Amino acid sequence: MDIQLKTTFLGKEYASPLVLASGVLGLTADSMRRVLDAGAGAVTTKSFGLVPRKGHPCPAVLPYDSGLLNAVGLSNPGVDEMVKEIRKLRDHSGTSGIFASVFGRTHEEFGEVTRQAVESEPDLIEVNVSCPNVSSEFGSPFAASERDVEKITRIVKKAAGKIPVSIKLTIHCPSLIKMARICEENGADAITAINTVGPGMLIDTGVMKPVLANKVGGVSGPAIFPLALKAVYEICGNTALPVIGTGGVRTADQAVQMIMAGASMVSIGSAVYYGDIEIFSRINRGIYTWIEERNIEDLKSIRGVVHE
Repeated sequence: MDIQLKTTFLGKEYASPLVLASGVLGLTADSMRRVLDAGAGAVTTKSFGLVPRKGHPCPAVLPYDSGLLNAVGLSNPGVDEMVKEIRKLRDHSGTSGIFASVFGRTHEEFGEVTRQAVESEPDLIEVNVSCPNVSSEFGSPFAASERDVEKITRIVKKAAGKIPVSIKLTIHCPSLIKMARICEENGADAITAINTVGPGMLIDTGVMKPVLANKVGGVSGPAIFPLALKAVYEICGNTALPVIGTGGVRTADQAVQMIMAGASMVSIGSAVYYGDIEIFSRINRGIYTWIEERNIEDLKSIRGVVHE
């Protein structure tokens, strides 16, 4: 049987349903190309804004028993440099599968950074409205407010032109289903679910201080997989939008679970931090073996099956 891992997402075909999540190896063309070569169907850049940003001081990332604490704080070189890197990746590899993650400090900044980002012709604009570890600077995450999500979605869609837009949501809102429907009603083409949760904290009992310089950080990794899976299931069951499922996926079985819940693509982030970029080829092989053993032809046969 000719088994296919090819995935159609927003009208384009990708060799694998796996995507590099924003925040990991997404700053340079060279690092993103390595991830594509390792088997990812697409890569998402690190979230970037209008101007360079240093982020929070180190230590900013901490692995612990059940995941990661991350308080990097949206450090990035700014939209000008990221446009250059995206163009370099596309020019050198001739590839599709480049998703640009953007953020803004205001509604209007989301629109402006999007307008500049589309000059690099990414396949998708992913809109980070839900970072949990910069609230002291930006206020509460935009994704917690229905009005903010509605306005940002409209502004970004207008600025993106023909480039599709995915809104990255958090479970920290009054109703995730309602928030996803707001995105749909205001023109979003897809949803990315979910962002890191929290923020959370760990304390070094030796020095009697928080382990992160920022004191708190977003929680990601294995601990949040059940939360992310439920979020994908709910969004896919209550909207017609395709979903990029992300949050704690580190095995082929978990990727298959995401697809069964309805995810069109599955994003891998913290698993790269734990291991290496070969995680993409390993999960691809695992998915291939899983469907081969069950005499399944392609991923469409199981996508959203639990809703049936």
